[in-house]
Amino acid sequence: MNDLEHRVARAVENFMAGYGCCQSVVAAFADLYGLDEEMAKRIAAGFGGGVGRMRMMCGAVSGIVILVGLDCGQTEGSDREGKSACYKVVQELLAKSKEANGSLICAEILGLKGVEKAVSSYVASPRTAEYYKTRPCAAKVESAARIFADYLRQKYLP
Repeated sequence: MNDLEHRVARAVENFMAGYGCCQSVVAAFADLYGLDEEMAKRIAAGFGGGVGRMRMMCGAVSGIVILVGLDCGQTEGSDREGKSACYKVVQELLAKSKEANGSLICAEILGLKGVEKAVSSYVASPRTAEYYKTRPCAAKVESAARIFADYLRQKYLP
């Protein structure tokens, strides 16, 4: 249990160190699946800013999806049952995230209005003290990591 709480804290630390929301969540749990932290951060890199800073699905939420795939994703193309089981877990955990955070969409979470404002540039925002004060992202990273940690608790420590 304590290890899972440490992982939640590590996800937030990753974000505060400058990593994207998705990178932060995935890297905190990646070693459980034989994935080193550097590779986890590379895999998750493009999901930041709501997928390539397009403000679509929240990066922290995308991290949940990647982790569920690592945990229970099927590896045979014809395994429809395995695929369906994975989709079920994704839908359950994303429903929890939506309930906890009001949306799964980055632009909505950030309160951005209009497509032009939401998709203004591919250039990453500088991580300043002001950035961290005005963004709810650290809390969303914590929420996503906690949702995944709770899933692991329920699955492996009933």
